[in-house]
Amino acid sequence: MESHRYLVRIRCKQCGERFILKGRIRKGRVETGFKQCICNNDLDFDISSEKL
Repeated sequence: MESHRYLVRIRCKQCGERFILKGRIRKGRVETGFKQCICNNDLDFDISSEKL
């Protein structure tokens, strides 16, 4: 099974902080390890991903 990598852009809707991470498909979702923003927000994000 070939593992595809994705570039994931995350923007916090509360403080506007932006994160750019690399992730892989696991269990039908792109996993990056991202848990929460530096402002402690863990629910409200704009998330987009593209295949590398």
